[in-house]
Amino acid sequence: MQKVNLSQKLSLFTDHWNPRIVGELNGQHVKLAKLKGEFVWHHHELEDELFLVLEGTLKMEFRDKTVVLQEGEFLVVPRGVEHRPVAEEEVSILLFEPASTLNTGNQTDSNRTRTTLEHL
Repeated sequence: MQKVNLSQKLSLFTDHWNPRIVGELNGQHVKLAKLKGEFVWHHHELEDELFLVLEGTLKMEFRDKTVVLQEGEFLVVPRGVEHRPVAEEEVSILLFEPASTLNTGNQTDSNRTRTTLEHL
């Protein structure tokens, strides 16, 4: 058992759209990522995802609306719902999702797909 300092872990990387695992529990991963720009439209057939904004502002686009998340706010994207995260400026987020979750969901041919994630 070790405590995790999110700011310290975020200071260990600068790249965008490349989640790192910082914790695991009950088949779930706790991940940190930095985002900037637009991600790919995608969905996850079997997994819900929790996005918690730690720093910055994140826009979560859906086909019928956009939800804006500020620091300290989170959103759960239900399985099967197509979405696209957008960060006009750099955003730091915490993700909580099943360990099986692929970051690009059904878009496995994306150059942003990460099949192996680093543990911090």
